Amino acid sequence: MKTPVTPPNITAILQSSFAVDNTILEHLMTIGLVDSKGRYLHWDKLRHLSSPEGISSEQWWAGVKMARQAAYRKLPLLDKLEQPFQFATPDVIQRELHWLDRFAAGSIQSNDAITNPQTRDTYLIRSLIEEAINSSQLEGASTTRDVAKEMIRQDRDPRDRSEQMILNNYLAMQFIREIKDERLTPSIVFELHRLLTRETMDEVTVGRFRTAADDIHVIDNATQTYLHTPPAAEELAQRLQALCDFANGPEDGAERSFTHPVIRAITLHFMLAYDHPFCDGNGRTARALYYWAMARQGYWLMEFVSISKVIKQAPVQYGKAFLHTETDQNDLTYFLIHQLEVIHQAIDALHKFLDAKVQGIQEARWLLQNNVRLQGKLNFRQLALLRHALQHPRFSYVVNEHQHSHGISYDVARKDLLEMADQLNLLVKTRRGKRYYFVVPEDLEQRIASS
Repeated sequence: MKTPVTPPNITAILQSSFAVDNTILEHLMTIGLVDSKGRYLHWDKLRHLSSPEGISSEQWWAGVKMARQAAYRKLPLLDKLEQPFQFATPDVIQRELHWLDRFAAGSIQSNDAITNPQTRDTYLIRSLIEEAINSSQLEGASTTRDVAKEMIRQDRDPRDRSEQMILNNYLAMQFIREIKDERLTPSIVFELHRLLTRETMDEVTVGRFRTAADDIHVIDNATQTYLHTPPAAEELAQRLQALCDFANGPEDGAERSFTHPVIRAITLHFMLAYDHPFCDGNGRTARALYYWAMARQGYWLMEFVSISKVIKQAPVQYGKAFLHTETDQNDLTYFLIHQLEVIHQAIDALHKFLDAKVQGIQEARWLLQNNVRLQGKLNFRQLALLRHALQHPRFSYVVNEHQHSHGISYDVARKDLLEMADQLNLLVKTRRGKRYYFVVPEDLEQRIASS
């Protein structure tokens, strides 16, 4: 990924334009924040498009920037040159914020699968695992999803650094849920970093600021060029405290005007990554803090989605959103738009997943509809397992994996599996060493059909 072309200086553009046509300003002042398609473009792309009739690309950019400068809201957060970050709220941002307020917060009813107390924990654990895997893979973890899910659900020890990264991320996401009602402090950020990086980096660098000796830069691996050099190490303590004050709300800082909670959460994500306060694990920490901020403000649906899964599908766009902000006068609007699109896609993906799962459970119920022996005998967890079993002959289930998949006690998980094996004859119970395994028989369909 290459660094975007830095936009031209609009003062110089205006001065040269006035020298030729002193009425040009009136024309440029009719230009808005976005193009005719509603896109909030960076100069790196706008310069390649056809400009409005009668003006050059540079003049078009000058008109766009004048409109944006009039709309900017400055934030109480500074870059390394002590210039404030700022943002505008074009229609695309306002639409997405309104959509999120309607469908991700408050008492609005969403898919019954995640509002039903009997099934909620199953899908919550699934989402925590998904975010843990995808956030870690964004930072280089190479373990496959199936292996990672098996590790977490069977509660086994990690076998390598990649698995340790994923387990750490899973535990960190659980920690976020535990502290979602707490005010953010540097101590919490350090503890979160410790959880995320435990046994994956040098212990002396875990849970502490980087130092000047660490010489940290964000580098494009393909070209080995610097994409971002974060603020000096000696500024980090002050910067982190300012970021915590901002994250906690206007009552803790110098703000005197309202900032939408989702904008606040996304800004927290951006700034932690911008400051890059640690030697490693900054991206994972930034994304975890975003989840804390959304949960603290009541956007409960975000607990069930994985933004990292969407980001991983187009990581270059994620990187560009950071670089567009940094190369265009700290204009955070680029990153806000990108993240709002990511959130929307993640919520859409959640609903598609839930619809498929609910359909699958319903199909399992239909399969048992006229079965006198089995009808009404299986709970939601057992129906989900039966559906999986029909698609995976000879698959083996263990008690603690069933337990961790659904957030239930060991005794409840054991009862589920024993009923399916000993009473309903749907699984075959075997013992290997001290552990019982519940195996899918090859004739499962015939066993279901038999009354």
